[in-house]
Amino acid sequence: MIQHTVHKPKIKPPEKQQIVLVFQGGGAIGAYQYGAYEALHNNSIEPDWLIGTSIGAINGGLIAGNPPEKRVKALKTFWDLMKTHGRRSTYPSKDLFDFMTVTMGVEGFFRPNYTAWVYPNADLGIDKASYYSTDPLRTTLGKLINIDYLNSKNIRLTVGAVNANTGQMRYFDSRDEELSIEHIMASASLPPAFPATLIKGEPYWDGGVFSNTPMEAIFEDRPRLSSLIFSVQLWNPEGGEPKSINGVINKIKDIQYASRNHYLEKERQLHRLRHVIRELGTKLTDEVKKTPEVKELLAWGCGTKMHIIQLTVDTVPGEDDLRDIDFSTEGITARYHSGLEGTIEVLKSNPWVKHIDPIEGIRVHPN
Repeated sequence: MIQHTVHKPKIKPPEKQQIVLVFQGGGAIGAYQYGAYEALHNNSIEPDWLIGTSIGAINGGLIAGNPPEKRVKALKTFWDLMKTHGRRSTYPSKDLFDFMTVTMGVEGFFRPNYTAWVYPNADLGIDKASYYSTDPLRTTLGKLINIDYLNSKNIRLTVGAVNANTGQMRYFDSRDEELSIEHIMASASLPPAFPATLIKGEPYWDGGVFSNTPMEAIFEDRPRLSSLIFSVQLWNPEGGEPKSINGVINKIKDIQYASRNHYLEKERQLHRLRHVIRELGTKLTDEVKKTPEVKELLAWGCGTKMHIIQLTVDTVPGEDDLRDIDFSTEGITARYHSGLEGTIEVLKSNPWVKHIDPIEGIRVHPN
């Protein structure tokens, strides 16, 4: 067994900043988030708020739905179960391993819905119209997530899903309403593989269809708080140009599901504007600031500071365009260790103590 040295940060994150974990969707690649969280946990860094989409919502539910001493065990149990077909190296080829996953599903997660395969035009209803059933996942999460604990507000959990009728993104937030296994399932209902999940009669699909990195939930929050944000990203669009069809498909997935830099840039501009408004307010007399019109305008100002620490998965040797369904022992283990070791390296730099321009209000730390 590989032994890992737990690094203790020299400086603990400031108490005045809330700690936020943002988990992307990415199927089997989500084992990276398991490793990243374990590194944080081992260094006594626990989230106040966890925001997840798809597999990120599942990992988030496993963390928020258990007390601190049981969180790593819950993640380990889940990801050990995902290693359905064992070691890929025991199969004659990777293609055969992938074929087994596609045709047989993954134990504890999804199983084939052969009716949809054979009769694609069959009227199954939106909660059954999919290539796979996720009933096994519902059972698995029911065993590993303590819903009462999740709703006791020890950690705030937000999961993103898209209303299949309206196409609008919806964030289900444990601060504002009680969450259930169905809310987590909804965020992981990626069509057409998985069926929509019904919540109060409305069908919801995977939030990654709309926004796979739901960072906007932090900046649009009320009240907005200074935050130390760990954005745990499963897709990396940077790299060389693809030279094959499989390479092109691989690259498209990276671009489609990666964190949108232009979204982050937009949020940075808006946050800077909030700080500018606040700074302008300091130039006014008390008499002017007390007028109703000015008070309303100054309410748009903000003085919060945001450290955004980006943790991005490394490329695993031999991975291809099907890496998000690579539930092999090798794939899950490699991504888990990548998340664990990569996060430990980032913590050594204590990025949360670095200076933030008071006008900008945001500092992004690439790993």
